[in-house]
Amino acid sequence: MSSARPSLCSRGFPRTRRNLAIMKQCTHADTLPHPEPGPRSETCLECLAAGTHPVQLRLCLECGHVGCCDSSPLRHATAHYKESGHPVMRTFEPGENWRWCFVDHVLV
Repeated sequence: MSSARPSLCSRGFPRTRRNLAIMKQCTHADTLPHPEPGPRSETCLECLAAGTHPVQLRLCLECGHVGCCDSSPLRHATAHYKESGHPVMRTFEPGENWRWCFVDHVLV
């Protein structure tokens, strides 16, 4: 058995990929338009057209596109990011207040 101890980061936690992800920051939030765009719709129009139902909704903070989350069958918010390159979306759910950067893979 090895008695080698893992190296520790400055906070005393073992150095792992997870710790590095926690320290990573979004490089796109400062370039978002102010005020943020209003929603183009109240639901995911792509889901509506496909006859599916979104689990939760996301709002693109570049253009106001409303798409369904990755727990939804067709993942339209992620598809919008891949097609448009718009990096940051926020939840479009009542009572929630968070943003996600697709490029940096972090909460903003």
